Amino acid sequence: MAFLSSLDISGSALTAQKFRMKVISENLANAQTTRTENGEPYRRKLVVLSQRVDGFRKELGQVLAGVEVTQVLEDGDDFKVEYNPDHPDADEAGYVRLPNVNTLEEMVDLMSASRSYEANVTAFNAMKQLASTALNIGK
Repeated sequence: MAFLSSLDISGSALTAQKFRMKVISENLANAQTTRTENGEPYRRKLVVLSQRVDGFRKELGQVLAGVEVTQVLEDGDDFKVEYNPDHPDADEAGYVRLPNVNTLEEMVDLMSASRSYEANVTAFNAMKQLASTALNIGK
């Protein structure tokens, strides 16, 4: 059953990295959003990944069961402030609060998530090829 377990691990990682890329894309899309439903600028979101624990497998001594998204947190860093008295969201002093999204940091995170996704696709395909070769040995 190690074969199925490895497919499950890669599959769960693919799902987690895809979700991570979606959240990073949302951060990038809202990098200039100065007003949300709560009246504040957009706050950067962070994805927390952790090891997925399958109770049945844990009882059998098989700890590795994959990865899962456990939380999506809002970054508590301060908003950026920019002087722009003509902006509709400027305060009485002419300052506008901007989202705490650093586009360079988000692009690096997006590249990291993309590379992790690609690595898991490669591992998944290698296991499929291994299974196919094993089945062909019996012919």
